[in-house]
Amino acid sequence: MVKVIEKSAWSGDAEKWNGEVLGRQLDAGICLIFNDFDTVGGGPRLHSHPYPETFIIKAGNALFTVGDREIRATAGQILTVPAGLPHKFSNLGPGRLETIDIHENEDFVTEWLE
Repeated sequence: MVKVIEKSAWSGDAEKWNGEVLGRQLDAGICLIFNDFDTVGGGPRLHSHPYPETFIIKAGNALFTVGDREIRATAGQILTVPAGLPHKFSNLGPGRLETIDIHENEDFVTEWLE
């Protein structure tokens, strides 16, 4: 069966793509996070997951720390972080950073490392 979830069900902001969708809402084995960071330096702190995570850079410029590597990412790029590898990212500016983060699990499982 096809699932349709209205934006108002996962985002509290009519203008931005900002919010989360759990796999059980989709009847799927993934969770989604839609980020919109308008502040330079904004982003999640170091963490890991027991499953892979894929990042779609929708707009802006980001600095990812993945394990011991730093990776600059720009709009249109896609990054995949393997299961268990510590990672974080931040908005490099100028302007906003928009990402779509795909968690390959029906629930969010996050270990915060800092």
